Amino acid sequence: MRSHKLIPTLALAAGLAVPAAVVAAPSAGATARTPTCRVELDHVDANNVDESDGVDEIRVNLGGIMYPAGNTWVNMWAGASATSGAFGSPSAVISSTGSALYTLSEVTPPWVAGGTTLGTIRAQGAVCAGLSVGQVAGITKTITGTDDTFYSYFIRLEMTGL
Repeated sequence: MRSHKLIPTLALAAGLAVPAAVVAAPSAGATARTPTCRVELDHVDANNVDESDGVDEIRVNLGGIMYPAGNTWVNMWAGASATSGAFGSPSAVISSTGSALYTLSEVTPPWVAGGTTLGTIRAQGAVCAGLSVGQVAGITKTITGTDDTFYSYFIRLEMTGL
């Protein structure tokens, strides 16, 4: 097992909600540090869902905007994985002193406003400050809790130096 995957894997195995950042090498010729980064939702994996019917209706809140847009959601069941595109590709540009907070919510159709907050993951500008233009950092977190039933979601964000 590669060492950059060891911490998130151990955190997942232990059931901890520990954010981790994994930085990939910069692209060829990229050496200058960047003052800004693009933060994108990479994917969401459902380890266990919140509702006793076995299906959660999931939305992501970023900066007060719910994804996917409109009166829609992403159905998740234990073992399901959804990419950024399923949520409408939520992304933000942050500075080296800023941050982006992604909130995972379980909604109740047909009125899918804010829903029940399951947990959050934050991309910190301090990680951005250490990136070169084109360099990528993966930020991961396992969100767990109990509402209707025990739930566990693994979320990965991708931060790219601009």
